Amino acid sequence: MKPTQALGRILKSAVLVVTFGSQSSQAVQLTIMPPTLSLSRGSNATVTINDANNHAWVIQKSSDMQSWSEAGTWKVFNGSFQGSFAQDGAPNTFFRAWYDPAQDNVVNTTATALLLPGTLLNYANPPLPSRFFQPPLSGQNNTPVTNLISDAGATLGRVLFHDKRLSTNQTVACASCHQAKSGWADPQRFSVGWNGGLTARNSMGLTQARYYQRGHFFWDERANTLEDQVLQPIQNAVEMGMTLTALEARLNAEPYYTNLFARAFGSPTVTSTRMSLALAQYVRSIISYQTKYDVGLTVGFTNFTAQENLGRQVFLGQVGTATCAACHGTDNFVAPNIFNNGLEFPYVDLGVGGITGQAQEMGVFKVPSLRNIALTAPYMHDGASPP
Repeated sequence: MKPTQALGRILKSAVLVVTFGSQSSQAVQLTIMPPTLSLSRGSNATVTINDANNHAWVIQKSSDMQSWSEAGTWKVFNGSFQGSFAQDGAPNTFFRAWYDPAQDNVVNTTATALLLPGTLLNYANPPLPSRFFQPPLSGQNNTPVTNLISDAGATLGRVLFHDKRLSTNQTVACASCHQAKSGWADPQRFSVGWNGGLTARNSMGLTQARYYQRGHFFWDERANTLEDQVLQPIQNAVEMGMTLTALEARLNAEPYYTNLFARAFGSPTVTSTRMSLALAQYVRSIISYQTKYDVGLTVGFTNFTAQENLGRQVFLGQVGTATCAACHGTDNFVAPNIFNNGLEFPYVDLGVGGITGQAQEMGVFKVPSLRNIALTAPYMHDGASPP
């Protein structure tokens, strides 16, 4: 089988169709950004390989298409891989990606499979405002002393969160239903699972999950802790369809996962318990604290328009008779209790009452934070409320 290549230059993005030996043609995308010829020395070109078959690609670059130098070897996972390369000052820079079956056995280490920063991001001690460490906000923090956030643990959690191999046919990740651009929620009313099925409820935004004082998760609070919650979608027949035993075997076979688990937990063994801890650390690191509202707290809300300030006063009950703050209190806008949101009666979805059997909890649900609310539509547990 001959090596095949995809070729592109900084001039524009390129979509190429290449043939893998006697196999049928496969669409392989080589995308280069920014699309310009005039990059100065030291500027970066971002090269992305999209390959649904997850091959290993040798990336080369050239200024004249005659002499080529190797820039790296990438093992594609989850259908795509992206890297940045410094412009060497030549007027043109060309890239080509070679697929050679002989290269396809590249060892999947963190260096070849993941684009992790050399210095881990600061998950453990982000620069939160001081009020987050004082009552009442500090009392809302549900982080257990047995699973404090570490940079290495949350990094592992982030990799797991975005990895489609946590689903049985490797098509759905946690991030598929909790998208950063949508406030860590799903813009669809119901989320699509690994086999095309739909979830029974709307995917809740994850912002400020760390500050839900009751500490229970899912709309019906059936998970007692976040550590319990993060493993349930993996095992759900509609959502990801995996067993924990099968997932442990799958990830233990990946050298880069054993590297990450060793960094986070001191040994390379992949276990579901460790996955639970790492995923929970990452989810708790998703905190909103740099919004226009947060700036307003420091300047007496002089940065708000007159309409925004009126809305703030109505929300807080300072003008009119609204009681919004009763269910979305403190600067985290998180409810202190579970509530009936008045969407239906008689109840189609029993909510917390469907789990506990308590009459007073029928039709009652967890109330998520309102932070990032502009991004998380559609709203409520049934996703029936549009933006």
